Amino acid sequence: MMKYFRTFFAALLVCLIALSGWMPVAAQTSEPIYDIVIRNGRVLDGAGNPWIAADVAITNGKFVRIGKIGGKGKREIDATGRYVSPGWIDMLDASGSVLQKNGLAESKLLMGVTTGIGGEGGTPVPAEKLAEYFTELEKTGISMNFGTYYGATQARVAAMGEDARDPTPEELEKMRALVETAMKGGALGISTALIYPPASYSKTEQLIELAKVAGRYGGVYSSHVRGEGKELVEAITEAITIGEKGGLPVEIYHLKAAYQPGWGTLMRQAGETIEKARARGVDVAADMYLYTAGGTSLSAVVPSWAAEGGRDKLMERLKDPTSRARLKNEIKTGSPGWWNIVEAAGGWKQVVLASSANPEHKRFENKNIEQIAKEWNKDPADAAFDIIVESNGRAGALYFLMTESDIETAIKYPWISFGSDSAASPTLVDPNTAGSGHPRGYGNFPRVIAEYVRKKKLITLPDAIRKLTSWPATRLRLDSRGMIKEGMWADVVIFDFDNIQDGATYEYPFRTPTGIDYVMVNGQVVIEKGKHTGARPGKVVYGSGRLR
Repeated sequence: MMKYFRTFFAALLVCLIALSGWMPVAAQTSEPIYDIVIRNGRVLDGAGNPWIAADVAITNGKFVRIGKIGGKGKREIDATGRYVSPGWIDMLDASGSVLQKNGLAESKLLMGVTTGIGGEGGTPVPAEKLAEYFTELEKTGISMNFGTYYGATQARVAAMGEDARDPTPEELEKMRALVETAMKGGALGISTALIYPPASYSKTEQLIELAKVAGRYGGVYSSHVRGEGKELVEAITEAITIGEKGGLPVEIYHLKAAYQPGWGTLMRQAGETIEKARARGVDVAADMYLYTAGGTSLSAVVPSWAAEGGRDKLMERLKDPTSRARLKNEIKTGSPGWWNIVEAAGGWKQVVLASSANPEHKRFENKNIEQIAKEWNKDPADAAFDIIVESNGRAGALYFLMTESDIETAIKYPWISFGSDSAASPTLVDPNTAGSGHPRGYGNFPRVIAEYVRKKKLITLPDAIRKLTSWPATRLRLDSRGMIKEGMWADVVIFDFDNIQDGATYEYPFRTPTGIDYVMVNGQVVIEKGKHTGARPGKVVYGSGRLR
């Protein structure tokens, strides 16, 4: 009988130990108990800490264990000699419309981007359809996570068209209501792009009123500020004022000192302005891309008053000899409320045609406007205006506005994050395609590590990863993202530090990067050894004001 009880109690003790988790995991079962285990990697947690040697286990889309893991995964990935990082966050994505057509976002994921934050130009749908838009994205499937701001200019145009005037009280109230609708629909906040008409017609006080609405719902005010040249500090100060009086955080889009005479001093002044505001309690920060050229429409060379009433009116004015003469003169003298991008670049030689909807302009791509003007035997302004007219406003340009030393200054600010200022390609572009784009869309994120950590040693690898992951997630109050930590969503980049490299150039902007072995979104592998797996595990990133 005693022997029976000893056997019974021994078996009972074993069961209790097993149930309590005291037995080694490997001894409990030989079956896989995790979805994925990443083994032997150098794990960077995203918080800025040095790497640790650890395994990482993932189940149901989330990190569940970090350390020495005995249990098996349904899938095991050997990360020996590689770094394991949280997924990278693109603070200035522009994929809102692309994801409706193709949710794969391959060009972004190949860069390590697992979350895109869109909306500099607003949302692809009106405020009242935003909730439905988000639902449809998740229904059809997206491969990266995505959230977006609502455009203050969207509200303006919906309420009063593209007129260059102040809104009436009734129109301003309608704009407030649209912002509220967008915030309830899940927007992360409101955005502006104040160098472009009709956004440039908005006054500070009007934007404060819209910011107050977004602020009540926990939103952020993100701005392509009114000027990025000699007026940069003044423009940043306006954004800070909007955030301070509107009661919400401020994000400065693509921080740059785009003014040749101010190279070497203007960026430091901008940084000091932001740091002084932070010191007095204003939640302001900025993101950036890592190239000396900006990219936008060629129409940006036209003083903003000419765009009042929309594209058709702009075309009429560019064709009218009297209006054209006035516009050409204002490029030399300046125009109230307009950022002179030609002056900021140092002249037409620094403005390069990147693309045009008119096939007859194909031979001019990658040539600057001064070169094109010589071939046409025209004044450079006339050449630019003619390209705009002949492409019906659909011509893109590269503006060589910045200097590398200012980028090196900005990247060291602790409150900097990174944004590509580009959309995912609907489908990957042939890497041998010349021109027609900006390299930031295929190279910005690996370039952080290849150029500024490995080559120039300006920032450390843990700090670079912090700026790519936990910092932008913290800025945007993203729930459970940006770190490798138990219970958080398993967005992951596994990369080879010695070989990670951006391949895109100004001449060949569609070359994909190397050195990124795996990318995971919400615990599923979406990029494996340079190829998209077809998985679409992405989720919509909602603002805190969303009605549930």
